[in-house]
Amino acid sequence: MFHDRARLTAIAGRGGDGAIHFRREKFVPKGGPDGGDGGDGGDVVLVADPRRRDLSGFRPNQKLRAGKGAPGGGRLSHGARGEDAVLPVPVGTQVFDADGELVADLAHPGARVVVARGGTGGRGNKRFAGPTRQTPRFAEIGMPGEEREIELRLKLLADAALVGLPNAGKSSLLARVSNARPKVADYPFTTLAPVLGTVEARDGRQLVVADVPGLVEGASEGVGLGHEFLAHLERARLLVHVIDSSGDDADERWRTIDAELAAYGAGLDERPQIVALNKIDLRPEPPPFGVEDERIVGVVRVSAATGAGIDDLTRTLFALAPEEEAPAAAEEQEEQLVDYLVYRPRPARRPYRIFRTERGFRVAGAPPAPAELEAILKAAGAREGDEVEIGGELLEWE
Repeated sequence: MFHDRARLTAIAGRGGDGAIHFRREKFVPKGGPDGGDGGDGGDVVLVADPRRRDLSGFRPNQKLRAGKGAPGGGRLSHGARGEDAVLPVPVGTQVFDADGELVADLAHPGARVVVARGGTGGRGNKRFAGPTRQTPRFAEIGMPGEEREIELRLKLLADAALVGLPNAGKSSLLARVSNARPKVADYPFTTLAPVLGTVEARDGRQLVVADVPGLVEGASEGVGLGHEFLAHLERARLLVHVIDSSGDDADERWRTIDAELAAYGAGLDERPQIVALNKIDLRPEPPPFGVEDERIVGVVRVSAATGAGIDDLTRTLFALAPEEEAPAAAEEQEEQLVDYLVYRPRPARRPYRIFRTERGFRVAGAPPAPAELEAILKAAGAREGDEVEIGGELLEWE
């Protein structure tokens, strides 16, 4: 079953704690501090992978956890950075946050975005040594990583998309012109999910064609899951409007779907169209079509049942589908990265730091909310009886 949406919880790794350590060597009885820094927590990263086709591999409300940073050690031994959680997603995946705001649009192979950043590692006691404080007996603890609810929405990337009313014969047509094998039957709504197929020319050129479920009146308002299906047309560079021409109302059928495309927006009503008048085998004479519109770049009469006109349709597809732009050089791709990735601004640095002391913990700066502070201290290993100093006030961990 095709899945084009998924909800996930991204949990970045916690930073490792800094070390409280002093040199203890045979001939250095009063060695100075040499506690190393903790490693940063791992990030949760999404990467566009062209081998992925949909989002069916994700479990409902799946949690993605990155690795924790390792704690620092003695002799200025710094902890290792936590391992990133790298998740491959299909090309064309959009990432939204819990508020429905766009975080990233992974529209090209290899595009990547960090959806949750790992916590910073704590500084070891060596960092706090100075002329007036030569034996600091405290170190920072690592900060928790970001935790974020995200929603993935897939919009298919296709050179052309078949659009039309239910039972217009789109699936049969796709099976004729491509390597796709969609479910085909003689009743409406056979196709319940988008299907992709590859059309290959004799010279080796290929086109990707999408069969999108049949649209009904009101689809632009969400009737019949119209919003979800129409979204898959947004990235198609050419629309193939398939019309059941067995009757004499081909013009009216075209206007019905065109009105839905215009009502949905996103530029769908501005795309070039090929009109494919299907089921000509059910008529004694070629079907008429009287619509004149500058967006209609070709009219082809075909029969998906008998194969009549299929070669003509294939030639028209390759002649009219916009040429794919040549891949840019590596330097240009770096410069163009912002064109297809929309990043959410990184949150400001936390207004507090938490230190581990020989007797417990000390909070410097504006302390976080009690629940957040409790979670941080618990993750840092606070035990019953530890002292917690906040703004000069000494508390006891329970």
